[in-house]
Amino acid sequence: MMSACKSEKDEYKKMLEFAKDYTAAWNSKQPEKMASFYAEDGSLVVNNKKPAVGRKQIAATAQSYMEAFPDMELTMDSLTVQENTYRYYWTFKGTNTGPGGTGNKVDFSGFEEWTMNDKGLVQKSVGSYDAEVYQRQLQDK
Repeated sequence: MMSACKSEKDEYKKMLEFAKDYTAAWNSKQPEKMASFYAEDGSLVVNNKKPAVGRKQIAATAQSYMEAFPDMELTMDSLTVQENTYRYYWTFKGTNTGPGGTGNKVDFSGFEEWTMNDKGLVQKSVGSYDAEVYQRQLQDK
């Protein structure tokens, strides 16, 4: 029984490092670096929109945020685990000064629910954040 508990703790510690590195990849402003945390055929769905499938599409999704918010900063709030699914909680801050931007600052939180593959990469990420709060911050003057 102790070995299972130790094994779960070791796995969680490994995933905590993964999540910290994933956060750093977002903050590197290099979309391909962020996408490298996903399986080649991995997927990212945000707020039930059309999924980005494969690293190229996932990198394009990341790039859209990185371009819209050149000063973006992602922070990891926490990481939880339940039945082989990890939930990565984050806060995103930035100023919308990219092409066509409003110049407004945003500060919003959300999470991604990760299903990992056997190589330790994200196979499927289902993300969510309060889109109304985000839009209100973008539009408010």
